[in-house]
Amino acid sequence: MSDPTPLPQRESDDASIRLCQAVLFDLDGTLADTAPDLAAAVNRMRHERGLEMVPLDRLRPLASAGARGLIGGAFGIGPDHHDYASLREEFLANYEADLCIETTLFPGIDTVLDELDARGVRWGIVTNKVTRLTEPLVALLGLEERAGCVVSGDTTPHSKPHPAPLLHAAKALNMEPERVVYVGDDLRDVQAGFAAGMVTVAAAYGYCGDDLPPSHWHAQHVVESTAELRLLLRDIA
Repeated sequence: MSDPTPLPQRESDDASIRLCQAVLFDLDGTLADTAPDLAAAVNRMRHERGLEMVPLDRLRPLASAGARGLIGGAFGIGPDHHDYASLREEFLANYEADLCIETTLFPGIDTVLDELDARGVRWGIVTNKVTRLTEPLVALLGLEERAGCVVSGDTTPHSKPHPAPLLHAAKALNMEPERVVYVGDDLRDVQAGFAAGMVTVAAAYGYCGDDLPPSHWHAQHVVESTAELRLLLRDIA
């Protein structure tokens, strides 16, 4: 699929949440605040080249776009640049070496997951992060045994905004896609959720990129905090 563009979405309908039986979450910027470690990995590259560090607050909005976003923010180049592939490998190696130094779950996420677990609601993770980074990070965050499924960017032939990873996750949870909520902090998450037929929730407390604001993504629901997310998900049976 092409780069993210807004998609028409179903109108917001509080009842849609009550029809759902499972929740899928994006990882970076939705469950976990990974930006400090992602920024450190790319700033190490700049330091080794004698360049000044890029402030975290400038890189944070780009964190959900992974290597593409961080390299773009730090070096001003995209995947079509002849140096991009080597920079990407260097970035991933740096990040893998220090995967969970300052990364934490967003405040309140534990409460969200605790309440889902207490009600027996199945939940999982769908991220564009590659498996070699996803699995150890999920384990370090203490989510490995709790998540009903973990789908990485290379689990299926396509990554978000393609619906394939979300459909794979729904199948792993033994759920029909229309009975699943997908929560993410990037436009691609909403696109993927819409294409998969899921109820979409934009996590406006996350990174959200530096283009369109979450209110313009056409998600069925927008939450400004993890507390709002907890309230929204409380009706899932």
